[in-house]
Amino acid sequence: MQENTILVKESLNSAVVKFVIYKPLIARSAKAGQFVILRGREGGERVPVTLVDWDKEKGTITVIIQAIGKSTALFNSLNQGERFLNVAGPLGTPVEIKNYGTVAVVGGGVGIAEVYPIARALKEAGNRVIAVLGARTKELLILENEMTALCDKTVCATDDGSHGMKGMVTDAIQQLHDNGEKIDAGFIIGPIPMMKFTARLMDKLSIKPYASLNPIMLDGTGMCGCCRVTVEGKVRFACVEGPMFPASTIDFDELIRRTGEYKPLEKESLEIFHKDHVCKCGLH
Repeated sequence: MQENTILVKESLNSAVVKFVIYKPLIARSAKAGQFVILRGREGGERVPVTLVDWDKEKGTITVIIQAIGKSTALFNSLNQGERFLNVAGPLGTPVEIKNYGTVAVVGGGVGIAEVYPIARALKEAGNRVIAVLGARTKELLILENEMTALCDKTVCATDDGSHGMKGMVTDAIQQLHDNGEKIDAGFIIGPIPMMKFTARLMDKLSIKPYASLNPIMLDGTGMCGCCRVTVEGKVRFACVEGPMFPASTIDFDELIRRTGEYKPLEKESLEIFHKDHVCKCGLH
């Protein structure tokens, strides 16, 4: 079997797809918190994607991709049996896994997939794990069954109240605290504003927060400097020193500004792709 072949493709909702990819070298060495960089075709964009799962025996890795821009939409148009051109990794520093006590793993949207392997590793290390899952609507809430089976407690929150409690993950965390849950550490992955306010709340509640950052990234090896973030007043490179950092001293406002620089171009490119992607990419 050729490396990078898609063995399983499963749509989790209208914008999110799970891929199981044959990549034995990465499967043998992957750890919780690491990522890969995917490229779909020659001349295509290099896109960092978190490793959700891996199987050393079968030689497979699992990624979950949300179609946000043109490149991720192209990825999600690939089918079982087709191949990604490049799958590079594992990259990044693994999350420090130890027995913290009681931990909250907080996932927002597709961040639920990214926090899943961290929750599993923390559980295996003897922690009591509480999953706090958030999304705008029930349709966008993914992996609830998997997280419920893994964790000691699972709480869901949706903005519109279509599933679980009505509100945001911060409301769920505050409710857990008010109900007497003593949480020692929190691991947060999701939209940057969500991570910012969740980390701020955890600080207030004496919970040690960690957040996985998603800055603009190019080479994934610390060479280009695109992924620089400010933590504890110092420049850090998320691709090699992260992506998980202690969240109390992250400059989230700077991260929001930097990641927003290309949003208009990303939106325009996606609109063109949806309008006439056959002629543009020549894949289908």
